[in-house]
Amino acid sequence: MDSFFQGKTVIVTGASSGIGEAVAREFARSGSNVMLAARSEDRLRKITGELKDQGFEACYAVTDVSQEESCKKLVEVTLGRYGKLDILVNNAGISMRAVFTDVDLKVLHRLMNVNFWGTVYCTKYALPHLIESKGSLVAVSSVAGFNGLPGRTGYSASKFAIHGFMETIRIENLRNGLHVMVIAPGFTTSNIRKHALTANGSEQGDSPRPEEKLQSPGFVARKLLAGIRHNRRNMILTWEGKFTALFQRIIPRILDKAYYNVMSREPRSPLK
Repeated sequence: MDSFFQGKTVIVTGASSGIGEAVAREFARSGSNVMLAARSEDRLRKITGELKDQGFEACYAVTDVSQEESCKKLVEVTLGRYGKLDILVNNAGISMRAVFTDVDLKVLHRLMNVNFWGTVYCTKYALPHLIESKGSLVAVSSVAGFNGLPGRTGYSASKFAIHGFMETIRIENLRNGLHVMVIAPGFTTSNIRKHALTANGSEQGDSPRPEEKLQSPGFVARKLLAGIRHNRRNMILTWEGKFTALFQRIIPRILDKAYYNVMSREPRSPLK
């Protein structure tokens, strides 16, 4: 148990796998009341059951973050069960892999609906309660929110939008005691690349990266909780990400070429 998080009520979206699942488990182990949200009821039921068997407090709500009413209901269910809300972790997201000239625009719409609007919808209904508790609003982002990534137009656009949204929420609530944090984990072992959308909207299937060599979701979860505890503003978890945020300001052309070269060497890269 962690005294800082003990008794706090937390919502984690995208909690059925990867980073979201690891974050939910870490909060539960720290003594929080955790509401897991995602679309997969089977996975949510399994994870919640395991946490309860270990003596932790957890519940779940099947949620499609791209739907406003679903996000509203998520907050209502959480308040109905626990009576308060202290932390919202906007983690739900999908990716894509296609150059803009080839991509069907419905793919970009879907990316924005899940990644950006999902963050907006959940925040809209959670925010009054987070302000009341002087809690934390968190968005799980990416280096793609600091510099555009070739072959990921929709993904980068959604992350840039999330950054602007979160920055503005922070400034608007400077006098309300609200903590707002954006965390950029870097490449992490998860299903996001397997489910990444191709040019026509189908899932790409196999990941183009060696998943076993990427950072673990558990590592990201521990860093996320540490960031909340220490009232961090932005957290970039990899040196690659930190250099990207810096070099984007001082040597942007060199950085563009570097990312093109890296992404073009991926297996089955859409870059010509």
